[in-house]
Amino acid sequence: MYDADCVAFLRWALPRLGLNWPGFQRVHRQVCKRLARRLKELKIGDFAQYREYVLDHDAEWGTVDSCCRITISRLYRDGAVFDFLTQQVLQKLASDARKRRIRAIYAWSAGCGAGEEPYSLTLAWRFAVIPRVGDIDLKIVATDIDEGQLARARNGCFGPSTLRELPRDWKAAAFVASGPLLCLRSEYCEGIEFLHQDVRAQAPEGPFDLVLCRNLAFTYFDETQRRQTYAMLWSKIRDGGWLVIGRRERLPEVESCPMAQVPGLPIYEKIDQAARNA
Repeated sequence: MYDADCVAFLRWALPRLGLNWPGFQRVHRQVCKRLARRLKELKIGDFAQYREYVLDHDAEWGTVDSCCRITISRLYRDGAVFDFLTQQVLQKLASDARKRRIRAIYAWSAGCGAGEEPYSLTLAWRFAVIPRVGDIDLKIVATDIDEGQLARARNGCFGPSTLRELPRDWKAAAFVASGPLLCLRSEYCEGIEFLHQDVRAQAPEGPFDLVLCRNLAFTYFDETQRRQTYAMLWSKIRDGGWLVIGRRERLPEVESCPMAQVPGLPIYEKIDQAARNA
C-alpha cells in the first residue's frame, strides 16, 4: 500500500533532512509503514497531500525524521568484526592502557539503538579481555536519538533471535529468561552510560579509545552530513584509537582526518601523528 507514492515522497523529503535515498532503498518499507500510520492519524488520503501538509507545518519535519530511524540490529552483529575487536583491538587498547598507567579505556557507541552494540562490546570485554588484563576497566558511552530505543537498552532484554550470533557460552553465562525474553544479569549492565543524543548535532565529551558508528551515518546521511559526521567522530578519537563503521559502508575522503584501514574489515586506526613524526 502506498509504496510507489511513498518512495516518491521519500526521494523528495530525505535530501531536505540531510539523508540519502540510496541508503534507504533496502529498508524503505519499514519507513513507509510508519509514514502510512501517520497519514491515518492525520486523516490525510495520500502522500501528495501529506507533502503539502509538511510544507505548511514545519514541526512535521521532526515526525518525518523520526519515521526514518532504522532499528534493525543484533548482538555481535557481523561476527568477523567483533572477533577482530575482541582478539586484536581491545587487547591492544588494554596493553596500551597498561603502558600509559591508566586504569580504564573509553568507548563510544553512536546510534546504539536498543543496546545491542554496547552490550556486545562489554560482553567481549568481560569474557575475552578481562581474563588477560585483569584490573583495567572498559567505560562505554552509548548514544541514540530515539528515547524509546534507549529505554529498551537500559532494560537489557532481547528476543532470542537477537542473540543468535552471540557466542553460546557468553549467552548462557550472561542472560536469564524472563518470559519470552532473555535479560542481561545486572553485573553485565555495569559500565555503560546511555545518553539521548543526535549524532548530527551532539556528541559526548571524549576523547575515546574506540568509537563505533555502524550502519548509521555512512549509510543514511547525505554526503555533506557524512563528511561533517566523520570529521566530528575523528576529532573524538585519540591518536592511536579506533573507528568501526558498517560492513557495507565507506568513509568519506577527508584529507585532514587520516586513518588506516584494517584490510578487509570496516575498522580503522587513527594515525598517531606524534609517533609518525618522531
